[in-house]
Amino acid sequence: MKLVILFGPQAVGKMTVGQELEKITDLRLFHNHMTIELVTPFFSYGSETGKRLVNLFREEIFEEVSKSDLPGLIFTYVWAFDLAGDWEYIDRLSKKFEARGAEIYYVELEAELEERLERNKTPHRLQHKPTKRDIARSEQDLISTMENYRLNSYAGEIQKSNYFRMNNTNLSANEAAKTIKEKFEL
Repeated sequence: MKLVILFGPQAVGKMTVGQELEKITDLRLFHNHMTIELVTPFFSYGSETGKRLVNLFREEIFEEVSKSDLPGLIFTYVWAFDLAGDWEYIDRLSKKFEARGAEIYYVELEAELEERLERNKTPHRLQHKPTKRDIARSEQDLISTMENYRLNSYAGEIQKSNYFRMNNTNLSANEAAKTIKEKFEL
């Protein structure tokens, strides 16, 4: 079993790169909005109840996948490096899969703000993420999150043997996925 944790700021391309990586490997994609979009018609993701339900669904899926015979999972995540809780979340997730013999791969994406703002409006993103369809609100959220949290790591901060950082500003999702596949021999 392999777990690829694909992380970076909003609209960096995590879902789209993950979709392309899923096509060229036998890994399954679980992008973070799959649970957000499930819960949002009932409770805002920003609410205590919304966050609890999103985390509950994710934990149950992680538990079942980690003990299944699936070849692996790609999970996308917005990691705020200045929040201890996010570090703890990634550590717990990694340990859950490692305890069952999985190999963990950490892939960090970064892209220029102008590119991320353009990607935030693409039809593909809006098709898969209904909560992003209010472009003005989504753009404001992207900017304010970036201003309030550190969404990319410092050089040398992540001390994992299977870690790879990629600037995908000028790469297609397919090119980025191929690079990840080759880097980790997935």
